[in-house]
Amino acid sequence: MNKKVFWNWARDSDSGSRTLYILGAIAEEPWLEDDVTPKAFREELFAHPGDLTVWINSGGGECFAAAEIYTALREHHGKVTIKIDAIAASAASVIAMAGDEILMSPVSMMMIHNPAVRPDRALFEVA
Repeated sequence: MNKKVFWNWARDSDSGSRTLYILGAIAEEPWLEDDVTPKAFREELFAHPGDLTVWINSGGGECFAAAEIYTALREHHGKVTIKIDAIAASAASVIAMAGDEILMSPVSMMMIHNPAVRPDRALFEVA
């Protein structure tokens, strides 16, 4: 992948499991160089089967994009362990719920709220 993304893979040579770091804004389409998009995420995720540890440090982003990433993690073949060391806010909290196991540092924070969507992403028109 040529584009700079804020997720990085690391392999645990002893167990063969993979570690994924998600650090940045979650968006359906890239707006900034550090946006995590569902399409790019899914392509890399499915290229790495097996057990997976996902470290999350994100202030959130778009709820539909997070829903796609959540679904991709739930469909991943292997155990998914989520670790939050700083913050999983807003859309990042949705992604965090995809784990088979969710671990948080005692000094980390998860922020959950009712979603807000862009008007152009609404499923129906309000008269």
